[in-house]
Amino acid sequence: MASREDLANSRFDCSVRERACFEAGIKMGPIYHQFVGTPFSLANVSQLEKAIEGAIRVQPYVSDVKIRISTDGLVKDGDTYSYKSLAGEMIDAVVTIDLDGTKVTAEMRYDPELGYPLMFISKIE
Repeated sequence: MASREDLANSRFDCSVRERACFEAGIKMGPIYHQFVGTPFSLANVSQLEKAIEGAIRVQPYVSDVKIRISTDGLVKDGDTYSYKSLAGEMIDAVVTIDLDGTKVTAEMRYDPELGYPLMFISKIE
């Protein structure tokens, strides 16, 4: 009987390099689409970063993930109303995929020239 990995591999009609890029894209989507809108403050920003990293890290082929959230505009020692909702332009993400020795690094960061939180592949090894 074929392993789950063999079964999954049989579904792809592409190179390992192409699949590694696909896997990187699959990981970047939830960083934006599942977490944008999450309320946070200076008191819990590091926990939110770790929660996003943990959610991405458990997915197949992820060898590393780093999330940094901009805290610009947050009030130090604020009151109960001193929080923001996470927006795409606040997220700086780097995800590394390692699939059969092919490493792909995908990133997301706000691109001021585009006025958009761009997801892109920055390196393929």
